[in-house]
Amino acid sequence: MTGFVVVIPSRYASTRLPGKPLRDINGKTMLQHVYERGMESAATDVVIATDDDRIALAAEEFGARVCMTSDQHRSGSERIAEVCDVMDWADNRIVVNLQGDEPTMPAALINQCAALLQDSSADIATLASPLRALEDLHNPNVVKVIVDDSGKAIYFSRAAIPFARSKDQETVARDVALHHHGIYAYRCGVLRQLVATEPSKLEVVEQLEQLRALTLGMSIRVGIPAERPGAGVDTEEDLATAAAELRE
Repeated sequence: MTGFVVVIPSRYASTRLPGKPLRDINGKTMLQHVYERGMESAATDVVIATDDDRIALAAEEFGARVCMTSDQHRSGSERIAEVCDVMDWADNRIVVNLQGDEPTMPAALINQCAALLQDSSADIATLASPLRALEDLHNPNVVKVIVDDSGKAIYFSRAAIPFARSKDQETVARDVALHHHGIYAYRCGVLRQLVATEPSKLEVVEQLEQLRALTLGMSIRVGIPAERPGAGVDTEEDLATAAAELRE
């Protein structure tokens, strides 16, 4: 597999779970768990990108490499793009965006996401699993993606896609849609182009940054993960769930 690096964007502020990266999970901060998942992967380097001294100090205490970034970034992608520039990474360098609230993301899936960019026709790669239940099709907190026959993303949405025009077609719709997981692999040049462009109308409406890439005509390769990742952490309940999964 082509070499790649992992960048973990991490900010202290969180509406639903303040100080989220530094919350304790089984005796370690969530940030340390995420960093360890990155280190367990085949990445040649793992960098934590933050604008907060508290996060930087905590990361340095467990031996992580830290890149301080601007506090003006609107997204993790913008923060990672700054890291690409600070580190002077070439446009063809593959970087995996490992979200700072994914402490149970298996290292094998980090590798799988990066490996998808060996498809030279893809600009970005990500992962998505079959929906677990019909209710997920209608749940706006479950981001859905539909793909073409080659595995490239057609559209991402919080709405039910595809729309079933009758009740007996809902099962078909559930089987077509995939549950998108928030892990991405980019080439640095693609990421630089992406963040240099203003958010598209579709992105603003859905609040899904990946729609900017589709609007620009970029190709997003979607892989089915070899194993289903655990849920990300946004609430106290998610924190407890992650703790239980990590104990197992």
